[in-house]
Amino acid sequence: MINKTSRTKVRVKKHMKIRNKIVGTSERPRLAVFRSDKHMYAQVIDDLTGHTIVAASTVEKDIKSNLDKTNNVSAATLVGETVGKRAVEKGITEVVFDRGGYIYQGKVKALADAAREAGLKF
Repeated sequence: MINKTSRTKVRVKKHMKIRNKIVGTSERPRLAVFRSDKHMYAQVIDDLTGHTIVAASTVEKDIKSNLDKTNNVSAATLVGETVGKRAVEKGITEVVFDRGGYIYQGKVKALADAAREAGLKF
């Protein structure tokens, strides 16, 4: 009998491999992405101090009110724009992108492209 590991366990293992190589500093924090079945989340994190500098998600009322669905590409684009604008307002222009073990396509790519257009460099 062949036992197939769950996609969540595979993603977490990939994420840990990525996190061993990526560290967010105060000069260049980490832009972390998380997707759930219903929502998208993005955070700009300084790993040395352990603080989240900027965050945006589809759970927030002002973002959620502009969307029909909170788990599609347009929602990811809006979250990327929002987190990018908030980071630039805080004086952050360069980040390290942490895709969270997800494949860089679809929602994750849309979020990254929108953050780039908002002024972040990675």
